[in-house]
Amino acid sequence: MEFITQIIDIVLHLDTHLYSLVTQYGVWVYAILFLIIFSETGFVVTPFLPGDSLLFAAGALAASGALDAMWLFWLLGLAAVLGNTLNYGIGHLLGPKVFNKEGSRFLNRKYLDQAHGFYEKYGGKAIVISRFIPIIRTFAPFVAGIGSMHYARFQFYNISGGILWVGSLVYAGYLFGNMPWVKENFGAVIVAIIIVSILPAVIEYFRQRSLNKNKEIV
Repeated sequence: MEFITQIIDIVLHLDTHLYSLVTQYGVWVYAILFLIIFSETGFVVTPFLPGDSLLFAAGALAASGALDAMWLFWLLGLAAVLGNTLNYGIGHLLGPKVFNKEGSRFLNRKYLDQAHGFYEKYGGKAIVISRFIPIIRTFAPFVAGIGSMHYARFQFYNISGGILWVGSLVYAGYLFGNMPWVKENFGAVIVAIIIVSILPAVIEYFRQRSLNKNKEIV
């Protein structure tokens, strides 16, 4: 329970915690942010790491002068692209075995199925769209690797999606994060970002559930 409370506190006060990291580690905070984004996109066992909220908070901190927005854009964009590339490679090499294994200790089969359905529906564009959907974002490149999506095609969507995702959120934070209302209600803004980002997945879940029920009735 205490762990959950700490997680909620970090999320709601992400700007404060991030500023503390800058104060404590200086320029090394760029490396810390790089590793978080790389891990969140690169390993299917770490979908719980912050993505959208962290990028927005980092951009907001850049607006105050504590970080450099351009450095954030290039470094975290690179982290996002490299993370997806690693995830694709893992899926390509190990995915079929893992995907067919029931009751995996480290992988949630439900998330794999959701990402697989998302990928089947949107094809290559799923790699770009999924960047803005937590959890699906982490599993989409893994599923693309399982499906042996052509590597060059994957990288086109991977790089495009990574630049769009990181750029839009970092610069949104940079442009709006220093506004008085946003600064005073930063926790609420972060929660709103999380809700908006997971909303498409929630809608799709209930839509599929409704369709399945209709099929059962028929």
